[in-house]
Amino acid sequence: MNEEMNNGKKNGGFWKCFFANIGFGILFGVCAGIAFFGVKLVYEISPADELLIMSGLKEAPEENEPELCWTFGDSGVIIAQTNAMEIGAEEVSGEILNVQEVVKQTMPATVSVSLTADYHIYGTVQEVNSAGSGIIVGQNDAELLIVTNYHVVEGGKEITVQFCDGTEGNATVKGQDIPMDLAVMSVPLDELSQETKDNIKIIQLGDSDALEVGEPAIAIGNSLGYGQSVTTGVVSALNREMTLENGEKGTFIQTDAAINQGNSGGALLNNKGQLIGINSNKLGGTYVEGMGYAIPINVAEPIISQLMNKEELVALPEDEQSYLGISGATLSSSQAAMQAVRPPVGVYVAGIIKGGPAELAGLKRGDVITKFEGNSIATMEELQEYLAAYPAGETIILTYERLENGEYAEYECEVILQKKES
Repeated sequence: MNEEMNNGKKNGGFWKCFFANIGFGILFGVCAGIAFFGVKLVYEISPADELLIMSGLKEAPEENEPELCWTFGDSGVIIAQTNAMEIGAEEVSGEILNVQEVVKQTMPATVSVSLTADYHIYGTVQEVNSAGSGIIVGQNDAELLIVTNYHVVEGGKEITVQFCDGTEGNATVKGQDIPMDLAVMSVPLDELSQETKDNIKIIQLGDSDALEVGEPAIAIGNSLGYGQSVTTGVVSALNREMTLENGEKGTFIQTDAAINQGNSGGALLNNKGQLIGINSNKLGGTYVEGMGYAIPINVAEPIISQLMNKEELVALPEDEQSYLGISGATLSSSQAAMQAVRPPVGVYVAGIIKGGPAELAGLKRGDVITKFEGNSIATMEELQEYLAAYPAGETIILTYERLENGEYAEYECEVILQKKES
C-alpha cells in the first residue's frame, strides 16, 4: 500500500513539473517574441540576423548604436552605407540621397565658367578662350561669391558664369591663393534678376576629414565646356600627396569619378549633397583613367573664407600713393613652364632702383614677388593696385622667391614704402 502511494506521488509530481515547464516555455516565447518584434520595428533586422540573434550567436542592437543602413540607387548599385544624422536646422539633414537627389539638390549651387585670357608663349601674347567650373559658396550685401581653381581664371580679361537656369553674369576675381590653386570670384547681385536669385543656392559644406575610402563620390562640372554634367564613383584614396606644377606639395582626395578638362573648380560631393572637395583636372590630367583629384574642403575652407572676406582695395589720392622701386613684369604659369627651373607665378623683378624700398629691403634682380601682406600676387597690375592703396611710410611684408642652387627658395622681408614719384 505504501509503495503504491509513493509511486502515485512520484507520477503526479512528474506531470506537474512537465506541464509547468511547458507553461514557462510558452510564456518565455511570447515575451521574447514581443520584445524581438519591438526591436525589429526599430532596427529593421534582416531575416539572417533574426536567426543569429535567436540562436545566441549575435546580440540585438542596442538603442544607442543603430545599425548601418544600405541605400540602393535605381540601378540597384549600392551608393551609401552610413547612418543618417542631424547636423542642424540651418544645414542639410544628413539624409542619405541617391544620385538623382544629390544632383537636384546641388546643381543650383554650381556654375559654368567661360573666359577670354591672354596666353603668353615665346614672347608673344595670344588671346584664348577657356572653360571651367565654379561653386557658389556665399554672398554678402552686394556680391554673390563663387569659388574655383586659380588656373581656371588665371589671366582672365572677361569672365562669364552661367547659372543653373541658363542666365549669365559677369564675374571678377576677388582674391586668389596661387599655391593652393584657389580663387574666389564675385558677381554683383544687382546684375541678377530676382528669378535667378530664387533659383540658385549656396552649397552646403561637408567634412573631408570624416571621409572613408570606398564611400560614394559625385562630381559636377562643366566638362569640356559643354555645360554641367555629372560623374559618379567612390573615394579611391585619402591624403594623396602630390606636387603641383608650381612646385607646391599638398594632400588631396583621389576619386575614380571622372574629372575631365572643364571640371576644374567643380564640386566633389558626398551622398548627402555636401561639398567634400574642389575638383582639379590639373592634378590628374588625362594621362590615366580613373584617377581624379580634389582639394579637400577642410583644407580649402579657411582659404576660401579669407578670400571671401578680403577687403576691396581703394586707391589713395595720387600724392599719397607709395612705390616699391622696381621694374617688373608678370610671370604667368605659361611663361614659367618654359623655364629650365620652373619659377613660381608672380611678379618678376627685372630691375632694382638704387636707394628704393626694394633695394633697402634686400630684394635683387631675378627675384619673384608672390605675396603682398599675405595676399597672393599674380600680376604686375595687382602689385600696382596694392601700392596705390597703401600710403608712403607704411611698413608691409613682401613674400618672394629666389633661385638658389638650382631651385627656388621662399623668403619674407619688411619693406618701408616710399612716396610715389611724380
